Amino acid sequence: MAKGINKKSINFRYNIITIFTYLIGIILIVQLFNLQIVHGAKYREESNTRLTRESTLEATRGEILDRSGNVLVSSSQKFNLELYKSKIDTNALNDSILKIIQVLEKYNVSYVDSFPIKIDPFEYTIADTNLSNWKSNNGIDENATAEEAFYKFKDKYKIQNTDISEIRKIIAIRYAIVQEGYSSTKSLTIAKDIPREAVAEFSEEGDEFPGINISVQPVRQYKQGTLASHILGYASKIGSEEYQKKKDEYNQNDIIGKTGIEAVFEKYLKGKNGTKQIDMAVDGTITAEVVEKEAVAGSNVVLTIDSQLQKIAEEALKDNIEKIKNGGFGKSYDAKGGSCVVMNVKTGEVLAMASYPDYNPQSFADGISNEEWKSYNENKSYPLLNKCIQSAYEPGSIFKMVTAIAGLESGNISLTEKINDTGVYKKYGAEWKCWYYTDYHRGHGYLNVIGAIEKSCNFFFYETADRMGIDTLDKYATYFGLGRKTGIELPSETAGTLASKDYVKSIKGSWNPGDTINAAIGQGYNKFTPLQMTKYISMIANGGNNVNVSIVKTIQNADGTEVSKDEINEYVKEKLGLTEENTENITLNKDYVNAVREGMKSVTSGESGTAYVRFKDFNIKVGGKTGSAEAGKDANGNDIVNAWFAAFAPYDDPEIAVVVMVENGGHGNYTAEAVRNIMAEYFGMNTQNVTEDMQAVSYTESMR
Repeated sequence: MAKGINKKSINFRYNIITIFTYLIGIILIVQLFNLQIVHGAKYREESNTRLTRESTLEATRGEILDRSGNVLVSSSQKFNLELYKSKIDTNALNDSILKIIQVLEKYNVSYVDSFPIKIDPFEYTIADTNLSNWKSNNGIDENATAEEAFYKFKDKYKIQNTDISEIRKIIAIRYAIVQEGYSSTKSLTIAKDIPREAVAEFSEEGDEFPGINISVQPVRQYKQGTLASHILGYASKIGSEEYQKKKDEYNQNDIIGKTGIEAVFEKYLKGKNGTKQIDMAVDGTITAEVVEKEAVAGSNVVLTIDSQLQKIAEEALKDNIEKIKNGGFGKSYDAKGGSCVVMNVKTGEVLAMASYPDYNPQSFADGISNEEWKSYNENKSYPLLNKCIQSAYEPGSIFKMVTAIAGLESGNISLTEKINDTGVYKKYGAEWKCWYYTDYHRGHGYLNVIGAIEKSCNFFFYETADRMGIDTLDKYATYFGLGRKTGIELPSETAGTLASKDYVKSIKGSWNPGDTINAAIGQGYNKFTPLQMTKYISMIANGGNNVNVSIVKTIQNADGTEVSKDEINEYVKEKLGLTEENTENITLNKDYVNAVREGMKSVTSGESGTAYVRFKDFNIKVGGKTGSAEAGKDANGNDIVNAWFAAFAPYDDPEIAVVVMVENGGHGNYTAEAVRNIMAEYFGMNTQNVTEDMQAVSYTESMR
């Protein structure tokens, strides 16, 4: 009985399911018939009248700020007018083009025009050597005049206008369409950087301009002109070769960092582009826009520099160079350029970094002209070069503190020992003269290490280096970071060269004792960057402790978080290909460092100090050292002498180190004036003009 009931129940359910399935099938068939037969034409027409394309939402590039949050580099937007292919006839296209041009001309906006025929009078604007090929490529008879060719294009593009100037305008755009190409998904840029008023008019009257689109393009703005140009670098439109390598990350119109901070921190600054879908009718009218992925703004890079101090440093350096060239210190020198670095002696943060001559990054961001590029490129003072990190120079006498500390630490001299400067150091069958002997024909006499630094006595340091040898001298020079990269977050830093047996062997053969004597006073093979020298002076100022040089304080993400310092450091190492260099861990004797510091104080405060005349009325105690480094001869056979001044202040509790170097600046004493002016700004003092007695320094007083 139960089995029978179950069988009937199953059959009933099966019949119900079968009937239901048949009904669903019938409904689907009816719907399909309705779609394909009844309404098919309508839907096909709608499908053929709609176009969909994907557009990029440009991410706003991050800003670059100084340590106080002042904006140095920002991004704005410019609007470009694009034309897409639409399904309108030729007459409608020509009419639309003319209307577009009329709006552009109303706002004085130039538009794409490479058509090589001008009117009134008719003339070809293409070079004669290329004219024949152009005619052939465009189906123009070889002997056709410019006027005949013009009307050939009029007929080709079916232009019905009678006004010749209007015809010329339409041809210009139609010609660009042929040359550049466009489609329903690929645009032709008609005009760039159109004003907002024009944007509004095109938007309000969209139906009158089928196929047009207003694209938004980010523009880099360097708000302070040339300020910190060598630090900031510049960003500009990605090049064709770059794009081919990075087209998975960039669009053809994207900007990309080329030099400086812009280049090194491109990963953080560029942000992430978004996308939107645009639906268009075949006549070019936009029917809908849907954001698929929001753009993410780039991160802000905060530098360690102080923009006001940077400004003063650049001005002080420039004024100092001009004064040297004009004979403002008594004798003129053909100063070529120079550099300046200001550093926090405790942290290694760069507070200012100036290289002269400079350049305007905005020129590159906007698209530099051939003429301007040529002027930069052919300038023998190299305005595009960051001389603070990319150029290495003989340091001259500001190297003597290394020799002093190496001699004291190695036990080859003592704090109390006095060496007798007889004027001429004779050894190994050669002679080396002290600068004092050259000018006065006598030596300094007996000097201890403090007096030797104060008077910059070459003889004292000749003897010290000869006693200890080059290996010991190199050991301490390396500890102070000389002859190796600092690791600053900027591209193309050079390591310079350290006078060593290995280096000399690589270029000429064996080391000789005379090389050690030259190295003792910062000559010979020693060549260091101004940044390296500033780190070295900072270490002397802080008691001999190492500092990690940096020009980036932090990176602020768009969501308000900050990138950790460890992440920044690791990123920079990888980006710049920096490697860890082994440096012997040395703990300097504080008494020795203090003795050197005392000698440097005497340079600025002792009456026989080589920079006394520059600082005798300065209200803050300064430790300093002059340096006049011989760097060969110029084309006329005259000596080239690079002028250095290195200093720290306040003497009792140092905060900053400042190094100024002027190429062919004559004497280190001259550059001390620039250092004084920078320090006056830092310490909130009124920068004082150099007094008459300061200007009337004799040639011999200025030496070394």
